[in-house]
Amino acid sequence: MTSAQSDLYVQVLEAVPSCERVSRLVERFSDEFARAPSFVVRCSGRVNIIGEHVDYCGYPVFPMAIEQTILLAVAPSDDNLLHIKNVDNNFKPYKCNVLTFSIDVPSIGGPNWYQYVLCGIKGVIENTTPNGVVPRGMMLMLSGNIPPASGLSSSSAIVSATVLGAAYLHGATLNKQTLATISAECEKYIGTQGGGMDQAIAYLAQEGCAQLIDWNPLRATPIQLPSNAVFVIANCLSEANKAATSDFNQRVVECRLASRLLAKQMKLNWRDLSRFADLQKALGLSLNEMVALVQTNLALDVYTRLDLLKLLEVSDEDFSEHLLTPNTRDSQTFKLKQRALHVFEEALRVQQFIETAKATPEDCIQRMKTLMQQSHESLRTLYECSHENLDRIVKISEHLGVGTRLTGAGWGGCVVALCDGVAESERFVDTLRTEFYAHIPKAQTCDIASLCFTTSPQRGAEIYSIKTRKEICSPCA
Repeated sequence: MTSAQSDLYVQVLEAVPSCERVSRLVERFSDEFARAPSFVVRCSGRVNIIGEHVDYCGYPVFPMAIEQTILLAVAPSDDNLLHIKNVDNNFKPYKCNVLTFSIDVPSIGGPNWYQYVLCGIKGVIENTTPNGVVPRGMMLMLSGNIPPASGLSSSSAIVSATVLGAAYLHGATLNKQTLATISAECEKYIGTQGGGMDQAIAYLAQEGCAQLIDWNPLRATPIQLPSNAVFVIANCLSEANKAATSDFNQRVVECRLASRLLAKQMKLNWRDLSRFADLQKALGLSLNEMVALVQTNLALDVYTRLDLLKLLEVSDEDFSEHLLTPNTRDSQTFKLKQRALHVFEEALRVQQFIETAKATPEDCIQRMKTLMQQSHESLRTLYECSHENLDRIVKISEHLGVGTRLTGAGWGGCVVALCDGVAESERFVDTLRTEFYAHIPKAQTCDIASLCFTTSPQRGAEIYSIKTRKEICSPCA
């Protein structure tokens, strides 16, 4: 077992770098619930350096945990109720029975904030009650400084923090890989068909290193980045909630359909090959050969629903019920070639990025910048998940020689930029202040430092014991 997969440990409250924020949360919890929390969970947001929209296709990604976090204060409740509150009064409290609650996502506007908490609790209950664990009521209070809908994994951090907190409260013996798997699966309760990157980095992150996250089995490999590499995150101030629309799931569905159609063309058991990585393995081809296969076999720029019914030889009912998701069942057109080309070429870029980091050639950072620029262009043109504000920031960065790409699902949110040294990062941030944020009305009421900032790799999720005030080993071994 690598150090990235070592046991999770609860840390002393006083040892927490952001102890002032933790102390405020504990005080607020105590005021609201008339008792102190038993413990606090810390779970970081993340930025994906490269490898966008490939995790749910089975390919590796390269994220790192960032300084912005979700803190979740937890204590048991004897009334079988879940008391869920937020230190931000803009987020309404919620209460329900731990034995009977359901997660009913509104059809308009997407999930309520507390439903991400419910996802985590439901995931733990479903994975522990078969072992005789009786669900307990809980008092929970959340404090977050990850900007919502920004592409920095605020929602997944809430789910992951809740999974860890609920598992710890129930005495579950779960390792980090299991926690990450549960967190990824239970987020699907609110309809998002993600691939597991956000939850994996939440648990497996290491301070000082980005992580190459691979699947089947889930594993994280720490990769040392060049010492002069500085990463800047810039929020474009257009929020993108991937659970509120069908855009994200539409891309997932298009990838699954492309994989299945290629599998059928190649005389394989196409219903079982919905992920590109599995298809590639079954065919025994390289990524470059998969790119060539797509260009040869997926001839149409746009496939209609009727096209796919004929090519896959399925009924409309079968197609809707088994090959689409609930929020894409009315889709009539699908761009299979473009989505497939992005995924295979992006997977290649991840390989090249990691090889460059390991080899450390003289032009290491410049090569990485080029790969990040290529990634954004592919996301803009082939995956069609960018936004005009994101593109504006990327255009500004190109003039400064900075390698920039959207990070997260897209359609708004943030970019991640690679700079060669502190001086270049400061020049980039200053330029964004004058050439981008100065022209965005919403930015005039914000602290620019919270919108555009440098970051470095942080630790994975941790538990801080409040009741015992001493360091103890969590049961997540």
